[in-house]
Amino acid sequence: MINELITPLKRQTLSTDVYEQLKGLLMSGKMMPGQQMSLRSTAEALQVSVMPVREATQRLVAEKALELGPGRTIRVPMMTVSQFREFTSIRINLEGFATEQACANMSKPYLDEIAALDADFNRELNQSNPDGTKLISINTDLHFAIYRASEMPMLLQLIEALWLRVGPILNYDLRSGSKRLEPRAIVDHSQRLVNTLGHHGKLVKALKERDAEAAKAALKSDIETASEFIISSGTLVVSD
Repeated sequence: MINELITPLKRQTLSTDVYEQLKGLLMSGKMMPGQQMSLRSTAEALQVSVMPVREATQRLVAEKALELGPGRTIRVPMMTVSQFREFTSIRINLEGFATEQACANMSKPYLDEIAALDADFNRELNQSNPDGTKLISINTDLHFAIYRASEMPMLLQLIEALWLRVGPILNYDLRSGSKRLEPRAIVDHSQRLVNTLGHHGKLVKALKERDAEAAKAALKSDIETASEFIISSGTLVVSD
């Protein structure tokens, strides 16, 4: 599985390169909770020795993005409902602040990039058989294009650290071929159908208008509706 997702490395800073590739897979949700990885097979896929892979995974274990399982296997941690709710609350506040700051700095290059990614997401979602992997990548790129527009590097680092932990479960609904992709809707607590295109569309519109409150509200709805689906899916561990 992981062999199909990573690219062989040629640069000298191998440990850092391995770390960055694995970090990208985790943040974008291309590795799933509970998924195991082999140092040897990962090294073979990257065309490097086992040592830089071991160093990179040790770093990710220290950051709690990976964990040691039985027999010293390395795997993506599972997440409890309470942990996920906490992450969701932090995301709403931290990413909401970044979105608010992005509105104040929304130059044409930033807006063009965000609008193009939104169009790509809509185009893929409207396919008869949407590609979950593409949707995950575009969704991640769209969010981080907005957060980069805040022009706050330390804030961006905090959000990246957050996504490193929550990424594997964050895009579960897109990766799993869920009901969100079929009618392009999910069910909220009131059992209302919410259009997944609507949140991004409202967010982009608010960014164009530099309406910070509307942008934060659209982002909050996007995060909350996806989180509600994930909690209802039964993927999370019920208790700590």
